[in-house]
Amino acid sequence: MGMILRAALIALGLSTPVAAEEADLLGTMQDYADFAPYEARIILPQQLTQDIFDAVTFIDTRSEAQVAQGTIPGAHHMEWRTLFARVDELPQDRKVILFCNTGALSAQAGFGLRVAGMDNVLILQGGYHGWLQDAAYRP
Repeated sequence: MGMILRAALIALGLSTPVAAEEADLLGTMQDYADFAPYEARIILPQQLTQDIFDAVTFIDTRSEAQVAQGTIPGAHHMEWRTLFARVDELPQDRKVILFCNTGALSAQAGFGLRVAGMDNVLILQGGYHGWLQDAAYRP
């Protein structure tokens, strides 16, 4: 098994699979990549009006130290590496917006959650820094 796939599986919290399971996982990931448009499942800070802000759950995926320096008001903290172990804590009945500083780490976590079947997950493009700079609404 390739090192990249092994790292992806570890990041997703999965053990090393046998060949058939590996092919199934790769197929699932490829199916998602083939289906999803380029801008799929992102939201821009400029789109976060008060109505949207009030209707979603924000998850700050940064470290505890970063969150202590400031976060989006009302956001819940779940470091990106723990999301897969804590998936049952994520709401199923509303959109969930993941964010980190720039959107890179939360995008990795979001991709894994979507491959795992969570279709209510969005990534805040530009992350916390983008929100500070360009948010349409800030409580």
